[in-house]
Amino acid sequence: MTKTLTLALAQLNLWVGDVEGNVGKIIAAALKARDGLKADLVACSELSLIGYPPDDLLLRSGLPKLIEEGIQRLLAEVHGITLVVGLPEYELGRVDGALYNAAYVIRDGSVVARYRKQQLPNYGVFDERRHFKPGFSPCVFELKGKLIGLTICEDAWFSQPASQARDAGAELLLNINASPWNRGKRSERERVLDARVAETGLPIVYVNCVGGQDEVVFDGNSQVLRSDGSVAFAAPQFEEGVYAVTMRNGRFEGETATLLGDEEETYAALVVATRDYVTRNGFPGVLIGLSGGIDSALVATIAADALGADKVWGVSMPSRYTLDMSNDDARLEAEALGIRYTTLPIEPAFTAFSATLAETFAGKRIDITEENLQSRSRGVLLMALSNKFGHIVLTTGNKSEMAVGYATLYGDMCGGFAPIKDVYKTLVYRLARYRNTISLVIPERVIIRAPSAELRENQTDQDSLPPYEILDAILEAYVEDSRSIAEIVAAGFEEATVRRVAGLVRRSEYKRRQAPPGPKVTRCAFGRERRYPLTALYGDV
Repeated sequence: MTKTLTLALAQLNLWVGDVEGNVGKIIAAALKARDGLKADLVACSELSLIGYPPDDLLLRSGLPKLIEEGIQRLLAEVHGITLVVGLPEYELGRVDGALYNAAYVIRDGSVVARYRKQQLPNYGVFDERRHFKPGFSPCVFELKGKLIGLTICEDAWFSQPASQARDAGAELLLNINASPWNRGKRSERERVLDARVAETGLPIVYVNCVGGQDEVVFDGNSQVLRSDGSVAFAAPQFEEGVYAVTMRNGRFEGETATLLGDEEETYAALVVATRDYVTRNGFPGVLIGLSGGIDSALVATIAADALGADKVWGVSMPSRYTLDMSNDDARLEAEALGIRYTTLPIEPAFTAFSATLAETFAGKRIDITEENLQSRSRGVLLMALSNKFGHIVLTTGNKSEMAVGYATLYGDMCGGFAPIKDVYKTLVYRLARYRNTISLVIPERVIIRAPSAELRENQTDQDSLPPYEILDAILEAYVEDSRSIAEIVAAGFEEATVRRVAGLVRRSEYKRRQAPPGPKVTRCAFGRERRYPLTALYGDV
């Protein structure tokens, strides 16, 4: 007789703090898994009751009661299927007791098994040791005669939790996750899961969430690996859903979604992050300063794809230095996207500021001050529109600029969300070309012309910066890999250029601290992940 076991993977987009709403989603997923997919078990992601990362919400005195109410609702409303759900477990039922990152196995009104996460990550975007205590014991539970070992996220990156579960009798492993995405993360996960399969000889069911949460993005990428390491199932990336995989006579069978390419995957992440940040914070739409340049064109396109063209407002703010082709390209971008478009020249504001400062500036030569006044005039206009109409301003700075401070505080850095702040300039171009393969929305001239802030006559970015191909390579080594100046020079870069770039990165920390949040794309993003002192002396280290 054929023995079957059907597992459902609930790849959900959960909202941090919305316990009631998340519980509702979990119940809906369980009912779909039970009635629509005929599943025996449905597994949700790590901390699915509260969302991830909850940070210091975990310290709110009223949260334990909300979590307990959520658990009771699941016990009362989920029957006929086994549910695995992640939650913060308050040992004493209040915030002054021990707190664990836990998973409960719920079946027909009872909690039949509990697990506490053993490996608590405290690097990058993670800060789990701030709140949680580690567990030490394996969890193995029975389902239709099969013994399932349960682990949580980071546990899969170490040998011990999986080996403990195997030694306790587990015949397959279930790993629930809230694993943030960045470029290259998918291949890292594959290596980790392959290692656990090889060590234990057991298949692994890996469940992850989707969606944007402030500075992190979750891509799903839920999957099942057979005991021989082959992929039995893979869910679509960045798509919410409940997916079934069936084990027949000990072998998993399922469907595998087509994997996204690098640019396609990155673009999807930026769209998801922008959509969730804007909509969940209640903004009716977004404002973008459309300069006719590549960065603002990409941000406007991301916003239109994320929110719909009707919620995107492009504002052209030409100055005396803005070229006609920039104005033309900004208008063409808006027309191609179908977004609202307004032109507000900054000359009156810039002239008024200059006149006000004329006496004080008497005898001083024109310099970067006047360039920044233009940028700040634009910031004033965008923020005025934001205040009046309620739209959030999306900034258009990229990682290359943010790294070296090639941006104006209270000018082009004005805004509430920065979709491409962790995207290097060279990648900006690749993303623009990728998006144009779907539909032509960014004029070719915008992609091929030399980038310029257009704050003085005949200005280009390379007047102030090394070529972006060189700059980005140095930044990746210095910022993401934490290489010393000596190591980067040894890799073939000119020492003077490396020292200059490193100095700019160090001196610009104060600017980045005042920048709006944006989604993590690289292995080491500025902000939550890369925390350097504002005032420090660290030379060649």
